[in-house]
Formats: sequence, C-alpha cells, structure tokens
Amino acid sequence: MLVEQYGGLVRLAYLVLPASLGRHRRVLRAHSLAQRALPRTGGGARPTPTVPAPRHGAERVAALIGNDLRVAVLRAALKDARRAGSWAGRATAWPPRRLPVVLGLRLFPRSGNADDMALGQVLSGAEPATRGAFVLRYVDGLSEPEVLEMLRAAGAGDPAGALDAADRLGLGDGAAAARVLSAAGPSEFDACTVRAQPTDLLRRRRRTRLAGAVVLAALVTATALVATHQDTEGSDVAGSDAARSAHAPAAQDLRRTDPALWADTSRVDFTAWPARGDRTDDTALLTRALETWSSPARGDTDVSFAPGTPADPPPGSPQLLYAGEVDARTVVLLHDGRRLARYTEPDASGGAPAALSVARADDADVTTAAAVAVTERDGAARYLLAPWIAEAGTRDLLRPDAAGRDLDVSADGVTEPVPATPPGGSCERRTVLQLRSSSRIVEDHSFLLADRGGLSPVHLTYTPLPGAGTPAARQPREATGSAALVAWSRLACGLDGLSDGGEPVRAVNLWDFADQRLPQDAGRAVWSCARAVTWRGTDEVSVNLRTRDAAQPVVRARGTAACSRFGQHVVADARWRSPDGDWYVLAAGSRAVTGLRVTGEVTAESDDRTLAVRAPRGAEAAVTGRLRTGEDLAALTGDGDR
Repeated sequence: MLVEQYGGLVRLAYLVLPASLGRHRRVLRAHSLAQRALPRTGGGARPTPTVPAPRHGAERVAALIGNDLRVAVLRAALKDARRAGSWAGRATAWPPRRLPVVLGLRLFPRSGNADDMALGQVLSGAEPATRGAFVLRYVDGLSEPEVLEMLRAAGAGDPAGALDAADRLGLGDGAAAARVLSAAGPSEFDACTVRAQPTDLLRRRRRTRLAGAVVLAALVTATALVATHQDTEGSDVAGSDAARSAHAPAAQDLRRTDPALWADTSRVDFTAWPARGDRTDDTALLTRALETWSSPARGDTDVSFAPGTPADPPPGSPQLLYAGEVDARTVVLLHDGRRLARYTEPDASGGAPAALSVARADDADVTTAAAVAVTERDGAARYLLAPWIAEAGTRDLLRPDAAGRDLDVSADGVTEPVPATPPGGSCERRTVLQLRSSSRIVEDHSFLLADRGGLSPVHLTYTPLPGAGTPAARQPREATGSAALVAWSRLACGLDGLSDGGEPVRAVNLWDFADQRLPQDAGRAVWSCARAVTWRGTDEVSVNLRTRDAAQPVVRARGTAACSRFGQHVVADARWRSPDGDWYVLAAGSRAVTGLRVTGEVTAESDDRTLAVRAPRGAEAAVTGRLRTGEDLAALTGDGDR
C-alpha cells in the first residue's frame, strides 16, 4: 500500500513542508517522511486505526490503511513545519539527516508554468495545516469528515479552521488547483520527478585537505602561544598584533558559495556570490590577504578603512568572492557578512605596493551587491559583477538622449575599464553602469550604478513628479526611464558632493516633489530633493531648483528624515534672479502642502503648493507651509546636522 500510494504521500509531505527550506531539502525531506510512514509494529500486525472506517470489505480495509499512511505523513510534516518556524529549528542544522541522503547533487522539481507559479504563491502564504487540508480535500478527494478526522489525528490545532481556510484560498472550488496538482506528467509539485545538478565540484577536492588544515591551524596557534609567552619584553601593541595574526582565519577555511545558489535563494546579496578567479586555490596568496586584514598594522601594506567602517579583524572565516589577476595586480576580494575587503598586490613586474581597502557592505541587496570595483587605474575602474547580472553596459549621465554602450565582461565577471570621474575634476562626462538582472531573479529589471571612488558603486533611483499616471504612493523607481535620465543629467556633476563626511554612499534617490511656473514668463522650474544614504545609515539631503538652463542648489541638511518615507512632506524656498535682473523669493511644497506663507521683511501668502514674490536681494524671509491636516511645516534649512 505504501508503494502504491508513494507518489501521493510524497506530494502531501512536499506541499505541507515550508517553502523556506528550499526545493532540494523539501524533496529529500518529503521522501524521508513518506518512507518512514509505515507503522512501527512487529510481525506484520496493524496498530489501532487512527481514523474510523467501515468494518468490512477489502477495499475499505485498503482505504483504512491508506488513511493511516496519510495521517502518519501529515503528522510528521506538520511537526517539521512547526520546528522550521521556531527559533530552535532555525538555530540548528535542521532537519536531521536521514535516508534518503544525496551527496554531490542538488535535486529540484521541474520549473512550473504560470498555473504552477500562481498555485505555489497561494499555498506558500497559507498555514501548513491549511495546505494539508487542501491536498486531502481537493486533490485526494476525501470527504470533509475524513479530512477533519485526519487533521485531528495528525495533531492539527484547529482542524475546522484549517479546512475553512483551505476553502478560502482564492482558488474557487479547488477544481483548477486540483487539476494542476494531479495532472499527468511532472510538475513543480512533483517531488518524484526531479532534475539533478552538481554541487561545487572544486570544493570537493579541498575537503580532503580539511584534516591537515585543522592540524596546521593547531600547530600555528600553539607556536604563537609559546612565542607570545616567551616574548616578555615586547610592547603591548606588538603583542596585540601577534595575537591577532595568530588567530587569523586559515585560507583553507574560507567559505565558498555554491555557484548555483544565486538562482535559488531568497537572499540575493554578497552571500550568494561564488568564488571566482584563477587564484582561488592559491593558499599562500589567500593567507597573505587574511593575515593583512587580521593584523593591518604589520608589514608595508597600504591599509585604508572607509569612514564609518569598523576596523576589527574578521570574525570567523570570511567568504571568498574573487582571487585572480587584473591589470597587472593580484586581487583578493573577501566578505565577512558586514564588510568587503579588497587586498591587492603587484604581479611579478612590480608596481605599487600591496594595499588593503575595507568598506561596509551590510544590508546589501540585488542592486547594491551587483558590482564591486576590483582595480582603479589611469582614470578608469574595472568591476566584478554579481552572478545574477545578465546584461551590462554604460551610459553618460550628462547625455540622457544618447544610447548606452555595451560593456565587455570576462568569463569570471570582470568588466573592461569603465571611465571614472575624478573628485574635483572637470565634469565633462559622468559614466555610470547600466545593468540588468537575470529573469530568474527579477523580470526585466535594469538599474544604474555610479562610481564615487569606493568599493561599491552607488545605486541611483528616481521618484517622479505627482500627476497623471503617477501612483498615489510615492515610491522610488529605477532611474532608467527618460524622465529619470533627464532629471539626473542636471544633477550628475553634483553627485560627488553628496555626503561631505566622506562615508561611502549606498544609494541616492532623486525626488521631483514640485514644479513651478517662473515669473516674467521665464519658463518652468522643478524642485527636487536628492537623498543620499550611506552604508552606516546616515543620510544627507540636497534640495535643488532645476530650470531649463541650470540646477541651483537651495539647501543641504544632514541628520533629517526629510525626503524619506518617514518625512514625506517637505517645503523649500530659494532666492532667484529673473532674466530682467529682478530678485524673487520662490517657494514650493510637496503633495500634502495646501498653502504657503512668507513672513519677515517680505510677506506673502498662497493657497497653492508654489509661491513667487518679488523681494530685495538680501531680504530676510521665512517660509512656512500648511498641510492638509492643518499643521504648519517650516521650510527645510541647512541646520540639520544632528
């Protein structure tokens, strides 16, 4: 009976188990639960039935045995689902390894069609007991009393509620979903028909060296302890450096990610990067990089930590992202979960001394973890792109109408040199990366990254003016549309001036919050707010007034929530000179502003979101906005250094 119903039992377990386990572990766990569903009795005797059934008839007896098997699988799957959602389950290596065990391969059900994907999304948001009730009721075709009895026997907390929730899954009467789940042939929910992919083949070779690495690490630690004990005349600083060097992670222990992980993970950031480059097995090189990061004060290496970046050594064993030759330099790129470290040294031909650069990279995502600068040379930089980047190109931000240019990328993911704008230099062009993510991550997702001299380029986004076709909710979007490119072309040269504190910037959003007709028929102007967010979480806001000829800086402030989702209302004012030489006070407010008032040496009032009043050049004036709620909102000032 188990063999005859095996496919249905595996499907039941697979759908009840949480999707957070990943498809490989769900497949193996579903088979394990089905194979362990036989009653634990001796001599072939059946236990007391868990689900009542008619007392006679061979078919009824078979149905009774089948129901017992379903209950056993459902009970075990619900238990595993509860454990997976608990803190203890996440903190331990879950689930325990039981047969079947697959080594060297990862198993996946085939990718589904649109119906499979829609059904999977609906079921993933339901409770495990609800998913079990849905399969029993609509796929296995059991009656409601049978489903309720099975849920009670399996230990579900609220069987009636689970069955009601299964009826309300938004799938009608379940017929369409049942056809998807029970259709002939393999599907996304068929854990018995799977495809296999190899795990990291190179990693297997390195595992044979693990025992030797452990012994070597123990000898190095013991030697360092003895040397530290004997060196009683050394300084405290020297002793600290020696201790840090002795506890540096071993090259053999560097974490390496499966090359296929990025395509099947919910965390798309640096943790999904595989180790790339032609020097990933160079133990001596990796050891030098780790020792330099663990004890940067030793040796003649140029060491730099970006402002706001902790300078402590890496905890545990970092992740290896790259090790190879680029532009006559040997580059090693490491990630410890919160920081990026780039170690470079000259090749045999000589050149600049070895260098170590460390910068924050915590909370990176699919865009901010898409590229890392591996070398800078002769006013150009080469980038290592994330494995999920499907297309790469460049464009000049100062020329929004010009088409982008394709970017050559090596097999290891290293780009050709990309021109960089030197800080303080002439702004004749502003080259940015335009990348597109694989459809396996996000469908049709292109975005812009701009170089500011750090390890990670800056993600540029854009929030358009409110108006027709704009959603009521103010949401940043990628700065690849025509309106976004035109807006950024006016502010591209001021990009390097954001975040005067020198901290690496993670992202900059340009928000056009108002437009205004200028006095004396001078055309229209757009009020914009550029908000730069650093990797440490600090921010800087710059308000600009863009006309057809130039972009005029209005105010800059730090430590304020203005122009963010926590400060969605903003008022700003500027002094503007007309083509005829007259001076004006201009003011504007965002969408929720219903009126403006000017007080001081100049007075004026408007029931609109914009205002223009003639004023002497040096006149003192204060601007206040009125919100829909009746509250007053003062114009943003430059005293926000809090």
